[in-house]
Amino acid sequence: MEQFFSESAYSAVAVSLVSYGLGNWLKRRFKLGLFNPLLISIVCTILFLVVAGIDYETYKSGSSLLTWLLTPATVSLAIPLYEEYELLKANAKAVIIGIICGVITSLGTVLLLSKLMGLTHQQYVTLLPKSITTAIGMGVSEELGGYVTITVAVIVITGVIGNIIGEWICKVFRIHEPIAKGLAFGTATHAIGTAKAMEIGEIEGAMSSLSIAVAGIFTVALASVFANFM
Repeated sequence: MEQFFSESAYSAVAVSLVSYGLGNWLKRRFKLGLFNPLLISIVCTILFLVVAGIDYETYKSGSSLLTWLLTPATVSLAIPLYEEYELLKANAKAVIIGIICGVITSLGTVLLLSKLMGLTHQQYVTLLPKSITTAIGMGVSEELGGYVTITVAVIVITGVIGNIIGEWICKVFRIHEPIAKGLAFGTATHAIGTAKAMEIGEIEGAMSSLSIAVAGIFTVALASVFANFM
């Protein structure tokens, strides 16, 4: 099986897509946040690789096409932002301040918990980019000397959790303003959270899309500063 995966250009992609399709079906069938398509696809893919005895490097090599599509998929999130440009312009100050506060809160939380849990510097910087999109977070982690593979896993987990419980948290804290909800999703849970924001509404999706890019820029700038705190 491992040899087949090594020689086939699309086998790993097929496994990923089938797993995601299963997750989509479960989400529509049971309508539960726990059945997040991305979470289901991750679990199913891991189980398949373990049962089939295929190592991660072989799978990673075969799924390079999906990795290549990650960047253009992230860039395409600018489309809903363009459609809500006038709204963005009217609330520019609040949007920028909100994103900056979100980034500082994310980095500060990682710093505090890392100190409380006695993590090493390398483990600490691995977690710093947890709330930005994978395409940017991998570069930040590598530059700071973190474990890039673990960074990717943490980013995905952060996004999935935000996708599942983000709307519930907004309800608990009575956050009803579409702009505020969109900024929260994008700043805290990057592209995966943005997918949920787009389900909630057009304004939420547009603001969340903006947050991904701006939060990524601020995180790149501030992560190197926070890296010196531990």
